[in-house]
Amino acid sequence: MEPWPSDVQLFQPYEVEQILLPDNASCLAVQAFLHMTALDFTIEMRSNAEHMSPSGKVPFIRAGAFVVAEMDPIVTFVNTKGVSLTSTLDASQKADMRAYMSLVNNVLGNAELYLSWQEEGTLAEVTTPRYSAPHPWPLGTILTWQKRQQVTKRLGALGWSGKTVEEVYTEVETCCRALSERLDSSHYFFGNRPTELDALVFGHVFSILTTPLPENRLKAIIQQFDNLVKLCENIERDFFERLNSASEEDDNGAFVKLP
Repeated sequence: MEPWPSDVQLFQPYEVEQILLPDNASCLAVQAFLHMTALDFTIEMRSNAEHMSPSGKVPFIRAGAFVVAEMDPIVTFVNTKGVSLTSTLDASQKADMRAYMSLVNNVLGNAELYLSWQEEGTLAEVTTPRYSAPHPWPLGTILTWQKRQQVTKRLGALGWSGKTVEEVYTEVETCCRALSERLDSSHYFFGNRPTELDALVFGHVFSILTTPLPENRLKAIIQQFDNLVKLCENIERDFFERLNSASEEDDNGAFVKLP
């Protein structure tokens, strides 16, 4: 088992002028997870981060000789270094956590893709100018068209491309209600220790709350669930605003070493 490298880099698109809602959610979820583990890394923004990624998706990390993309493989890679956020959970709790993570990915993730690439207002006002921004004309237009075809095909395979916008919002509200009921009044989903589920929900909730959209009903839906917003605020405070003390928080559940 090799130690965690000291020069790990997390690659993602530029936040201000380029990144889209689905990618921002994914990148923030991985950032939150790595902060929760108290492992050192730096963020590297690249206009072509998506095309640099081995899976074609962001974010990805470069850790020594390894390049690992997307949250689940990154979590697995971190576990091989002897660091886990779930070592105190029993088998039933871990299965419960994975089920809710699947719910988040299948509903919030697909809803973000749908609204970014199929909802005409968002596509025209937000997605197209941001996705094509790093490229000269007509390359930006061509790449945007190709990406839309790719996303539409994926949503079609998952049964989402035929949904109406209202059906998408209903799916999101149902998902958020399930998450809110599971979280209840707890600090995190499984007590006082954060897990990958908390990081994943943070990524999506924070992105939805802070990304301007033409008709931001997603934000309005999230704001109906006070405990999800509070979870987001807790994670932002605990792991983004106090990074200098993150390595000292192991007693509060910041990370757990595997035996």
